Amino acid sequence: MLAGHAQLTEEFNKARDDEYEEIVDRCEDFLQQVRKEYDAVHFTYAELEENDEDLTKLKRWLDKVRARDVLGAKGVEDAIAALAKCEQALEDYAGRVYAEENEGTGVP
Repeated sequence: MLAGHAQLTEEFNKARDDEYEEIVDRCEDFLQQVRKEYDAVHFTYAELEENDEDLTKLKRWLDKVRARDVLGAKGVEDAIAALAKCEQALEDYAGRVYAEENEGTGVP
């Protein structure tokens, strides 16, 4: 093993954990944005599409970080869990959007 290998691994994993932590923070922002839509009773296809695009960006970002995470940083599990919460929140929001939009059309 090379001298300094453990330190290099630690530094590399810290950098990935920092990225994972930022993803978790952005997921919290995403969830807060969805909550604002509920608070404002704003259930439109346009907002759903915008939120879907934001979630897609978060997923891509996580995929990129995971591709770099060749040494197994610990923060990956928190990031995956945070993204799962975002996916569930968007799914719930989508259900509400469809219900609200269909309510005005007479379509069940």
